[in-house]
Amino acid sequence: MNLKTLRYFIAVADSGSLTAAAAAIPIAQPALTRQMRDLEEEMGVQLLQRLPRGVRLTPAGVTLYESAQRILSETARLERRLAHSQEKVRAPVVLGASPTLARLLLPRLLESCIDAMDELELRAREAFTPALLDWLERGMIDMAVLTNPEPGRSLSFQPLLGEPFALVSHAQMRIGPVVSVTQLARIPLLMTSLHRSLVDRQLASLGKSLQVRAEIDSVDSIRELVMRGRWATIMPVSVFRGDPQAQPLVMSEISGVQLNRLLVLATRIDPRPNPSLSLVHELVVAEFSRMERLGIFSFAAGDANAAVPLEGAPSSRR
Repeated sequence: MNLKTLRYFIAVADSGSLTAAAAAIPIAQPALTRQMRDLEEEMGVQLLQRLPRGVRLTPAGVTLYESAQRILSETARLERRLAHSQEKVRAPVVLGASPTLARLLLPRLLESCIDAMDELELRAREAFTPALLDWLERGMIDMAVLTNPEPGRSLSFQPLLGEPFALVSHAQMRIGPVVSVTQLARIPLLMTSLHRSLVDRQLASLGKSLQVRAEIDSVDSIRELVMRGRWATIMPVSVFRGDPQAQPLVMSEISGVQLNRLLVLATRIDPRPNPSLSLVHELVVAEFSRMERLGIFSFAAGDANAAVPLEGAPSSRR
């Protein structure tokens, strides 16, 4: 058994068909069929159940599939480390993130990067999307997590996830767990300029507008002012997740319109291989997948230890 055979086996399992896997790899189907039969003989068990149309894994095949994925993942990690050790100049990887994401993303990501590659140096820069785009295009950062970036730029974009906005207010304002668009227009708001522009565009088609008392491009300042109980804010639902200072705050779902943001991972287009950059890119995507599974980017928080919901946050209605 070798790594190539394991890759072939995973391709067959993922496609559910020897024909489809042979076309995707690519390899001649008779050769792929022979490889799978040789693998079964070597392992001494049946791995694939042949069906009239395609194949499916036997229980032994499922066990091998899970082990093969771990083996190939660890092999790829080792190859990255070896390639990185040969680099003459170990330039740091500079990641940009918005103030609404840095607290959630960076601590665990930094630990994952250090665990994956001891020599890797990760640097983080915090700013809103317009500044991050400028820094990325000028080469001041290597990658950035952006909110609804403008199309047409000479960058590589990978969508990460969509996240709804919520109305966040102090409990003393007595705003319920669900707020209609009509009610929203009567609530005094503080907002960042980026979030205001996104929400304004999404409300324009309904002929609705917001009562924004001030634009403040500081999430911390908005949090402090909302804590005083006179104003509310509209923020992505993840912003105050797990924040112990946010306990007096109520997160309300906005009905009658889907207000959301799209998070995108952006890098410059560079044909030269960069193992460090590829590793960080992979770990950023993995971390967002983990947080999404926990419900951090939805109204339903999946893990109370990882993401504590705000007091009064409603359960998901979807």
